[in-house]
Amino acid sequence: MSGKQRRTYTREFKLEASRNLGVEYSVLRRWKKQFADDPQNAFPGKGRLKAPDEELRRIKRELDRVTEERDILKKALAYFAEDQK
Repeated sequence: MSGKQRRTYTREFKLEASRNLGVEYSVLRRWKKQFADDPQNAFPGKGRLKAPDEELRRIKRELDRVTEERDILKKALAYFAEDQK
């Protein structure tokens, strides 16, 4: 058996720590769950998305740009086809 003992904290200590930080228990619980679910991508920062979400946003922007280009080319093709008649 290892000589290291697990630290335990009283209910009062936990409540006081939460109050001192000004963080609600529900927020602490959510942060703990986010970290447990995905430690590498948890807490990406203000205004930033997790890596997979950021990639999805980038791909959607690219799709919008390519779709707009395609629509412009279709209109140009129709215009020049009419001009040839």
